[in-house]
Amino acid sequence: MASTGGREIEIKLAVADAAAGRAILRRAGFHVSRRRVFENNTVFDTAQRTLRVAGALLRVRTAGRAATLTYKGPAVAGSRHKNREELEVEVPDARTTAAIVERLGFEPVFRYQKYRTEYSETSGGGMATLDETPIGVYLELEGAARWIDRTARRLGFAESDYITASYATLYVEGCRRRGVTPDDMVFDPS
Repeated sequence: MASTGGREIEIKLAVADAAAGRAILRRAGFHVSRRRVFENNTVFDTAQRTLRVAGALLRVRTAGRAATLTYKGPAVAGSRHKNREELEVEVPDARTTAAIVERLGFEPVFRYQKYRTEYSETSGGGMATLDETPIGVYLELEGAARWIDRTARRLGFAESDYITASYATLYVEGCRRRGVTPDDMVFDPS
């Protein structure tokens, strides 16, 4: 995703299903800028969960043939959008990158999967994605705060619909509500 000056500013919006999400985006003038791709994400932390406690994230992602290493800093408190530092670099090989991260003292602590389709609009200003996850379907809007607010309204959403929690947090909260022990947030292979 495109970040704003090394910062990630985003929200999620829950939608009924992928077809509904596509229809909402099309009606608002968005078009596919990157076709649907399967993503496999591995989050790393120390044995003491130092990064999680600090509100930070270290991730290795594969999306199709592309692989990235990402650091996300703590979110700005009190913002209606998720707003945090994001440093991301493409890497040639996710497995080797993960091995390097592990040699530096981090261990894989959570894995999550999704199908992501990226959308853009002629006027630019931000990026919309349609994320199909094991816990539901979400639109993500990323860009300047004003663009996010304007676009969310244009898509038919109110500020009360904004979700700033991570997929991991949404997953763990859902597991707690259902009385299920959280594991990795992955699609059922059957």
